[in-house]
Amino acid sequence: MVEISAETIASYQSDGAILLKGIFNDFVEDARQAIEENKANPSWRERTYHPDDGSSPFFQDYCVWDNFDGYRKLVTASPMAKIAANLMESKTARFFHDHILVKEPGNSNVTPWHQDQPYYLVEGMQSASFWVPLDPVPKNRSIEFVSGSHNWNKSFRPTRFDGTPLFENDSSDAVPNIDKERGNLKILSWATEPGDAIVFSFRTLHAAAANASSIRRRVISMRWVGDDARFAARPGKTSPYFPDLSYTPGSPFQGPMFPLVFEE
Repeated sequence: MVEISAETIASYQSDGAILLKGIFNDFVEDARQAIEENKANPSWRERTYHPDDGSSPFFQDYCVWDNFDGYRKLVTASPMAKIAANLMESKTARFFHDHILVKEPGNSNVTPWHQDQPYYLVEGMQSASFWVPLDPVPKNRSIEFVSGSHNWNKSFRPTRFDGTPLFENDSSDAVPNIDKERGNLKILSWATEPGDAIVFSFRTLHAAAANASSIRRRVISMRWVGDDARFAARPGKTSPYFPDLSYTPGSPFQGPMFPLVFEE
């Protein structure tokens, strides 16, 4: 059983992002197989970016965790749910959704600075996104975070990764120019190995580099919410989008699509 120390929880609460080493080593091979099965059988939510420069694609899919054994095991058979509850300081961990990200060798897509929560139909202070790499990722090609930005009490305007706005007539503030302000901020980033996990709050500003290397960068991201999760009011189609879901903004976040996996 994986035990999360009080120091690790405190770091997560303070920084909004932490590295956990080797906690999913036993799930890597099944997850890799699931990605190949998924790429051969994508869902209707699949979105693959093909850069204008003709470089290799960036495959993404969402909400497919229960379609492939390798993904399902991470949700239901791994210690992820309990770890999420511990880090969130929540009595429960409810699964929100998965996000599959495969940057093929030579892909030039840079993932811009953003928060995740403004894209979602859920909001709350208790959240945890597990970024689980299935290939070695050196620090210069890894994901980056602005330490403490989850506590800025700001919700920045969401845009698609091609730069277009997610919602029309969104009056929220644009994401600040983080790269210009690097000298004034604490930027967190880590080299990772398959089976590691970087865990971060939905509200933490983060970005990721292109994959200019000769190896793939396969990542499974699993998103969890805690006791305080509520359905959010958004001015348009959220990402991911749940067209058949009926809900009342402000009501507790629950339902069969979002299973309660851990309860203290």
